[in-house]
Amino acid sequence: MRAIITVIGKDQVGIVAKISTACAKYNANILDIQQTLLQEIFTMTMLIDISHISKDIGILKGELEEIGKEMELKIHVMHEDIFNSMHRI
Repeated sequence: MRAIITVIGKDQVGIVAKISTACAKYNANILDIQQTLLQEIFTMTMLIDISHISKDIGILKGELEEIGKEMELKIHVMHEDIFNSMHRI
C-alpha cells in the first residue's frame, strides 16, 4: 500500500527533514520524492510505502498536518487508492 504526500508553502529550512522524520517515526518508507522551488514557493510530492506503518495512516496524516500548521505549509496526505480513483478515466 502506498500514499501520496503533497506540500506547498514558502521555502524554509527543514521542510524535507521534518516530513521525512515523521514518516520514519511511523515506519513509512519514502519510495520517491520530487521537490522544486518556484521563486520562494516550495512544492514537494512524496510517494511513501505504508505497508508496514506502525500506526493508522490517519495518525501520520494528523502529525503531518500539525507540522504544516507550525511551518505555515499546506500538507495533504492521500491513500494511493483514493488518488487512483480520482484520476481514473
